[in-house]
Amino acid sequence: MQERLFSDYGTVGFDEVFSAPGQPSPEYRALLENLSDVDPRQLRRCDRVAELIMRDQGITFTVYGRRQGVEQIIPFDPMPRLVSEQQWRRLERGLVQRIIALNLFLKDIYHTRHILRDGVISPDVVLGSSGYRRECVGLNVPKDIYIHVAGIDLIRDRDGRYLVLEDNGRTPSGVSYVLKNREISKQALPFLFAGYNVKPVEDYPAHLLEVLRHIAPADVDDPKIVLLTPGVYNSAFYEHSFLARRMGIPLVEGRDLFLDDGQVYMRTIRGAQRVDVIYRRVDDEFLDPLYFRRDSVLGVAGMMAAYRTGRIGLANAVGTGVADDKGIYPFVPDMIRYYLREDPILENVETFRPELPSHMDHILGNLEKLVVKAVDASGGYGMLIGPASTAEQRDEFARRVRSNPRGYIAQPTISLSQHPTLVEDRFEPRHIDLRPFVLYGENVKVLAGGLTRVALVKGSLVVNSSQGGGTKDTWVLGDDWNAPAIGSEGIGGVRP
Repeated sequence: MQERLFSDYGTVGFDEVFSAPGQPSPEYRALLENLSDVDPRQLRRCDRVAELIMRDQGITFTVYGRRQGVEQIIPFDPMPRLVSEQQWRRLERGLVQRIIALNLFLKDIYHTRHILRDGVISPDVVLGSSGYRRECVGLNVPKDIYIHVAGIDLIRDRDGRYLVLEDNGRTPSGVSYVLKNREISKQALPFLFAGYNVKPVEDYPAHLLEVLRHIAPADVDDPKIVLLTPGVYNSAFYEHSFLARRMGIPLVEGRDLFLDDGQVYMRTIRGAQRVDVIYRRVDDEFLDPLYFRRDSVLGVAGMMAAYRTGRIGLANAVGTGVADDKGIYPFVPDMIRYYLREDPILENVETFRPELPSHMDHILGNLEKLVVKAVDASGGYGMLIGPASTAEQRDEFARRVRSNPRGYIAQPTISLSQHPTLVEDRFEPRHIDLRPFVLYGENVKVLAGGLTRVALVKGSLVVNSSQGGGTKDTWVLGDDWNAPAIGSEGIGGVRP
């Protein structure tokens, strides 16, 4: 039956499962054995069960600008992505190193600016970023932590090397799908776990709550914590409500909060209740109409004043957008060397900056080979994939890059690693990436696994759900991964 499931399966580039045609890597052998007696119709039934679970529980995401309706179920692929303990240890060290350096960078540029004075990064690059907030200059944030929750996107190249594609340090999303994918796998596909010790992910909300408690005002013993959402029409609203429920904290909108005598309060049926920490999923510019966009109705007037006086903690801190600006991304390895005196454990993808004349010439002369990205865009928007583009599209991006060099970067087109993905009654290769989630509180902690996104369109390199991508459950295997139990420590902690 396994032969039928993998009939006509071809490997192009780096394959996560097969080191050569018909030769699986050690981690996947038990999984393939578990699949060997499975009828394809059973997998399709599992696929439908997963969709029914998602629909029943309202696990949706919002796609903007679609006439046929914005609420959609994110596709779930039943075959999990496996990461060995040895691979994971290295990834974990690299992620911890990266998030510590990014936090030191943020503190530096909003205070002493040593990295700019020492010429490691040009002031124009940092101060010209759309994510740089002059309102935060000199602002002391709780515990000197800026990025409390990060989602770092990783890919694997043709040699199987993990590379950092981009950093997400403002309001990263997707962790709810990590947790729900595991639940669905256990409900719909329990037989796949036979012979594996898979590290759990269910404790993420508890660890996130610890981080939020850590940044409460020092004089508060039992902080009141809320999750601030833009509302039901936001693309990640399901995740906001999911995390609030799992942490046992109120889910609020800006209209539910108000400022009185320098303190933020929440309206409740029992009267006003003080708020000490806000896990905000609202972007900077909408947080406080007195500081940022005056037309915003999503935030709270005066919130920044309470933040400045230390009466409230915010996660993530205001102004973190400069750290995940794609124009800043090429300098993260330099930050690691500058602040930590260490070589980067995880490398960046080679990146060209149009501000440099030689890079501009290379980009304009090779648009058909490159991926060009707007530095402040996300979700697969504002991007040109050269090999899949038309001459007209390349001409348009050439015009954009010439007129706004700081607004774009370019990278070689990397053939992302591929992974078997269920298509009708058999598995076919599809490209994937990985978004691990990092928490920074008293310690730096990395969720064991992350969100594996899969490009469901054959040959596509775009994995974003807003562009038709799906997700997979991600298993991090313990050292005794061929043991029958499912357990072990789920989140590893490293003290910075």
